[in-house]
Amino acid sequence: MANKLGLLFIYSAAFIIGAMFFGVGAEPAEDKQALLDFLHNINHSHYLNWDKSSSVCKSWRGVICNIDQSRVIALQLSKAGLSGPIPANTLSLLSALQTVNLTSNNITGSFPSDFSQLKNLTYLYLQFNKISGPLPSDFSVWKNLTVANLSNNSFNGSIPFSISNLTHLTSLVLANNSLSGATPDLNIPSLQDLNLANNNLSGVVPKSLQRFPSWVFSGNNLITAYALPPTSQPPNHHRTRQRAKRLREPALLGIIIGGCVLAFTAIAAFVIVCRYEKHSGENGQVKYQKREVSTKNEASESRDKNKIVFFEGCNLAFDLEDLLRASAEVLGKGTFGTVYKAAIEDATTVAVKRLKDVTVGKREFEQQMEIVGRIRHHNVAALRAYYYSKEEKLMVYDYYEQGSVSAMLHGRRGEGRISLDWDSRLKIAIGAARGIAHLHAQHGGKLIHGNIKSSNIFLNHQGYGCVCDIGLATLMSQTPPPALRAAGYRALEVTDMRKATPASDVYSFGVLLLELLTGRSPFYAKGGEEVVHLVRWVNSVVREEWTAEVFDVELLRYPNIEEEMVEMLQIGMACVVRTPDKRPKMVEVVRMVEEIRRVNAENRSSTESRSEGSTPTPPAIGTPSTSFPL
Repeated sequence: MANKLGLLFIYSAAFIIGAMFFGVGAEPAEDKQALLDFLHNINHSHYLNWDKSSSVCKSWRGVICNIDQSRVIALQLSKAGLSGPIPANTLSLLSALQTVNLTSNNITGSFPSDFSQLKNLTYLYLQFNKISGPLPSDFSVWKNLTVANLSNNSFNGSIPFSISNLTHLTSLVLANNSLSGATPDLNIPSLQDLNLANNNLSGVVPKSLQRFPSWVFSGNNLITAYALPPTSQPPNHHRTRQRAKRLREPALLGIIIGGCVLAFTAIAAFVIVCRYEKHSGENGQVKYQKREVSTKNEASESRDKNKIVFFEGCNLAFDLEDLLRASAEVLGKGTFGTVYKAAIEDATTVAVKRLKDVTVGKREFEQQMEIVGRIRHHNVAALRAYYYSKEEKLMVYDYYEQGSVSAMLHGRRGEGRISLDWDSRLKIAIGAARGIAHLHAQHGGKLIHGNIKSSNIFLNHQGYGCVCDIGLATLMSQTPPPALRAAGYRALEVTDMRKATPASDVYSFGVLLLELLTGRSPFYAKGGEEVVHLVRWVNSVVREEWTAEVFDVELLRYPNIEEEMVEMLQIGMACVVRTPDKRPKMVEVVRMVEEIRRVNAENRSSTESRSEGSTPTPPAIGTPSTSFPL
């Protein structure tokens, strides 16, 4: 209570000080009248407290003004029960408007042509409506447009080439419409989030967009011809693009180790040499067994170049040549390398991470692999094997069929998509928290993850979050600058990923919680120019007491979870405070997140106990569950 009173005092003082310094401008009369005209000319089933006698800047729901309250700059009316077309000459008169959010209404008609007058428009959210007709022909009028989400409507026609003129665009989502024709060459360096899935697009994906994963273009008639990645060897490595998802022997040769093994064509057989090294199981670590598969070549250099090291508990049995013959598919590219799905001929499927920019020596690399390889925990993805040579460094993990949490959250939305419901998201948070806390307890407390993000979180067989890509930052002499999305997870005090701390891991986990709650990506900016920073956006929305606007619209259809979501939001915001010392420890975060589920489970149990004749069903992803064992 004391803390709440303190916060109330701070906010009150801030308001008084702001009023002293900036004053409170007169009501924006013209903007107010434009909004009243909008309300009176559109059907709305939900009550809006837009009264002519009240203050548009202080009282009206979903309306945000600038600091001196002279202009309306944001309109947030998601799930407001609006229906019918947007009236002409209403919202378009709000010339200072920067944000328009009309998500999840029943808006019909065509895209308002007079929106071209909104020269300051920066964020446009019109998804989950029934807007039809073509997209605006000239996107160039919105020079500041950063985010455009027009998905899940009935737009038809082609995608305008004018979108390529939006130099600040970071997110373009046009999925689940009826768009057709070719995909324009959108060479926009700032673009980090793209989704064109489930339209009627045809032709070849332009070169500028081939950096995005294949699911971005799924549900179309597009040819996604991706170029093979370069290797460290001279140019005999097959750069031919193929439409097929399965890349045969020459392609994988270029993908994994290129021409570095061509000198070893005399390989006749492989000899399995097993060595058992027993280790004590302190801190939850288990004894492990290292199995080396090497060539029969007598030269030690040749043998070192071709051995794959397996860890205990791994039932895999393949060698380097099997990898060369396997088919492969690019799953994603991250800060430390590229991940491939490799299908071995014996029907074994694994995920192979090909590391880049590793400059540490063999001894240091193997020591780090053995530290990571000894970790066994339900919520930590086990390292099954690794490979080291001067040219290539590979890590082998289990393949997760469902993909990463990032793909689940930000993949195609709409009909046919399995929604990531609240129980599933909570289980992801619980599992990931347990996994990170376990890591922090290993190796004398010196093991740090350093790269926590939703693309590094997967689901174990019980649907809990499982942390992958552990401790890789220490293998790099200089950690490369992360992409915009990855940078959004990084704590402000971390300038070098090799110097990550438990507190910076907590920050990254807090961003993950906000991502699960909002369904938004943690965008960041180059050069200090703000684009969309998830942490800042959440703080600003909560500060304006519009907490309900934070949550993902997909969660709003589930009843009786509001308190849980608010509790999770409070935990996430505690994790992302600026001062590292004020962030909770990971063990405390585990306790707080588990407490949300525990209280809810008790409430559900008491409710179910009053219901007679009910038969419990096993929990599954996408459906509510009442028990969450590990």
